[in-house]
Amino acid sequence: MEFFKIRRDIPFMRNAVIFNVISLATFLLAVFFLFSRGLHLSVEFTGGTLMEVSYAQPAPLNTIRSTVAGLGIQDVQVQNFGTAQDVLIRMPVQKGSTSGQQSERVLGALQAADPSATLRRTEFVGPQVGDELAADGLKALAFVVAGIMLYLAIRFEWKFALAAIIANLHDVVIILGFFAFFQWEFSLPVLAAVLAVLGYSVNESVVIFDRIRENFRRYRKMNTQEVIDNAITSTISRTIITHGSTQLMVLSMLIFGGATLHYFALALTIGILFGIYSSVFVAAAIAMWLGIQREDLIKAPVKKDQDASDPNAGASV
Repeated sequence: MEFFKIRRDIPFMRNAVIFNVISLATFLLAVFFLFSRGLHLSVEFTGGTLMEVSYAQPAPLNTIRSTVAGLGIQDVQVQNFGTAQDVLIRMPVQKGSTSGQQSERVLGALQAADPSATLRRTEFVGPQVGDELAADGLKALAFVVAGIMLYLAIRFEWKFALAAIIANLHDVVIILGFFAFFQWEFSLPVLAAVLAVLGYSVNESVVIFDRIRENFRRYRKMNTQEVIDNAITSTISRTIITHGSTQLMVLSMLIFGGATLHYFALALTIGILFGIYSSVFVAAAIAMWLGIQREDLIKAPVKKDQDASDPNAGASV
């Protein structure tokens, strides 16, 4: 399906150096902010208090957030838990206050605003749990990266695998850099968004790589740069349709999803935008600089020599 068709190939690779210098500068800035400011980790990673509160009517989430924030407790996560009447509240550790004292203060404030608020349970999530979650998250990221590289190496060629994984990790680091610079809360949903961006970005790379391989078979007189330019140009319409539709859905979550989905949708928005950029300008350019050529993707048929011991070898009938 195409909304439009471009007749002449756009010379993307002619400006590949400029685009990749911009990418490198953005990447280095992201790394700098990650090391200088660090990530603002949520309760799941740092430890804190979990409260489950039940209401007689649908819980007013915004009112609960403002009530808890009025107690001087920042970075509070409030979301429905099971039903519209049940609420799960996550709060970071406060100095000079135990988990029990903190939950009593919050419950008192909530009951003052709505007497029907009832405490179902409260528990303390220690930093040990947070360390385990962080380690598991890094393991998940490593498995995704290894799986993507193996898949691309088998389906295409190792140069494409290396180019794609560099481009995809470029997207991940830039997302983390945004969260470090603005000190947005990094939670488990955000980690899930980062992993989703990895898969989403590699999908765009696979589409372009597929077209490059097809072009090598179809256009034998084109050089590598011309083949890549034609592959990117011919998939632009598909890229705009696919990414535009996805971005509309993610923006709707960002605008209307509320505080629970805000940072999840924000991470996806950044990841999709940079995923398009990296797949087109970073992955393809790196593959070109690694020396990808027709022979890497199209293997010449192997001719079997006749057995010299065959008595009929060379005989004509």
